[in-house]
Amino acid sequence: MAGLRVEQYVVGPVMTNCYFAVNEDTKEMLVIDPGDSAQRLIEKIKERGLKPAAVLLTHGHFDHAMAAEKVADEFGVSIYAHEMERETLEEPSINLGGMMGAGGTVFHADVFVKDGQILELAGFSIQALYTPGHTKGGCCYYIEKEQAVFVGDTLFHGSVGRTDFPGGSASVLLRSIEEKLMCLPGHTKVYPGHEDVTTIGWEKQHNPFL
Repeated sequence: MAGLRVEQYVVGPVMTNCYFAVNEDTKEMLVIDPGDSAQRLIEKIKERGLKPAAVLLTHGHFDHAMAAEKVADEFGVSIYAHEMERETLEEPSINLGGMMGAGGTVFHADVFVKDGQILELAGFSIQALYTPGHTKGGCCYYIEKEQAVFVGDTLFHGSVGRTDFPGGSASVLLRSIEEKLMCLPGHTKVYPGHEDVTTIGWEKQHNPFL
């Protein structure tokens, strides 16, 4: 194993989890869903002597993407998202920026990934799992060797993501969870976009939505 350490930072008005996925052997790291507090996140990275390799977005809602460009520009790295999420990122009426006074905000990604694609970043092999339902192009990032999956707003501890936003679908979301997440090993740690970390095994047994 590369020695994964996951650091969680709660950012923004709706308490979004931004994660640092750090390779303890090299200090390379991934910034996952930097939804706000760009300067705070940048300072944390510099204080720790970490070396960002990429910014990964699970989806394009403002509370997950707001600080992505500033963080990426600061360290000269690319922003990744699923290929079906371009419209969400670029259309303010879909990325929900207006909900918190950020109306008209347009986000972007530099690299659009496909379902099942393997990303070799920061010393990790990361599989992109296409999980629509919360948004049209929702995506989870699974690091098999480190027994970790970053799920954004697809799955929560004891719950699932909302489906009443543009591009959402309850039936599609539940199918995504069943086909892409519930088949992962039970001990896999699940890092959601809000609230507490959980595991695939716990959700299989206790999540009332599943």
